[in-house]
Amino acid sequence: MAPDSLNPTGSEIAVNGRRYRLPRQPTVVVCVDGSEPGYIERAVEAGRAPWFGKVLTEGTSLLADCVVPSFTNPNNLSIVTGRPPAEHGICGNYFLDPDSGKEVMMNDPKFLRIETLFPSFQRAGCRIAVITAKDKLRGLLGKGLELGVGKACSFSSEKSDKANVAENGIDKMNELVGMPVPDVYSAGLSEFVFAAGVKIMERDRPQIMYLSTTDYIQHKHAPGTPVADDFYAMMDGYMAKLDAMGCTIVLTADHGMNAKFGADGQPDVIYLQDVFDGWLGKDKARVILPITDPYVVHHGALGSYAVVYCDDARQWKAKLETMPGIEAVLTKEEAAKRFELPADRLGDLVVVSTKHKVLGTSASRHDLSGLTEPLRSHGGISEQKVPLLCNRKRAADGATRHWRNFDAFDLALNLVA
Repeated sequence: MAPDSLNPTGSEIAVNGRRYRLPRQPTVVVCVDGSEPGYIERAVEAGRAPWFGKVLTEGTSLLADCVVPSFTNPNNLSIVTGRPPAEHGICGNYFLDPDSGKEVMMNDPKFLRIETLFPSFQRAGCRIAVITAKDKLRGLLGKGLELGVGKACSFSSEKSDKANVAENGIDKMNELVGMPVPDVYSAGLSEFVFAAGVKIMERDRPQIMYLSTTDYIQHKHAPGTPVADDFYAMMDGYMAKLDAMGCTIVLTADHGMNAKFGADGQPDVIYLQDVFDGWLGKDKARVILPITDPYVVHHGALGSYAVVYCDDARQWKAKLETMPGIEAVLTKEEAAKRFELPADRLGDLVVVSTKHKVLGTSASRHDLSGLTEPLRSHGGISEQKVPLLCNRKRAADGATRHWRNFDAFDLALNLVA
């Protein structure tokens, strides 16, 4: 079967309560980690991103809401399932596992409660390529795929040298891309994702491709700064190559990003564990920061969303709500309803800070020595707006729709002319 004649009759599949047309041409969905509105526009205005400029004027340019908490894992899994965390179960990068009582990374595929779109597309005859910058996402994104040459591949830039056919469906990635394994704290980790995507599209022409980057640059550099413009110029070149190969491309983000520092340039932090220790006594409450992952150098595990395990939650909710810098305090049930989260994986309270504040545990537990620039971070409601772009014109329907970043595959496959 020729790659681009997969769907001559417009047939559909149903996944997680939504219907998707099978692709008529290769479809690439890109999640640009931390890409708040403004990054792309400033790069275009600077003359650095002609492909993006064309998309903004001739394609589809929308604003969408991401999932709260506005962190990497919940949003990537929403994008690839088409559903909110209440259904797929991934509500942070890190959480207190109720089954074990231990704080663990939420990157084990066992925590995913529904199937991603990819196995269904594979069963319908599509070849699949899933490429992510950090390996923490690979297992979740690739769950259920039958990996192998000509079937599907799933690998990360971070461990590109370890990719093999048995575990990743592909091998010799560094040789194919012509790049060494990038440093995990570099723009190169994301560039490898795009470079690999172009090479695999040229060689294997998968019908469905998902590319997910890292927000290392966005944590350090605001829109319109020289380093940010360099990053989006790099991305622009690779997107233009995929476009030239006939791909339908939809680009969105897992979350935005905001400055989180005071007039002195230091992180503007509310240390919630210290607050509760002062109110209740040491360790009578337990604060969990779902932003936590193995890569905290560029944000110090400081974000704008936290969960708290405590007794008498409503009493402490009322007290927290009077504190400057707190945007919202919700009980488990309130947070599950408002943010579409799985209640059984939340604390007794969910706390969200204001736009330029972050939440920590105890001051003594955060190593901020790696913050070489004033802190930029995410996690809150203030980082919920993200771009949703496509290199094709959107069909007339959906003009008043409330767009979510997890509408990306729906837009790419169902709603473009």
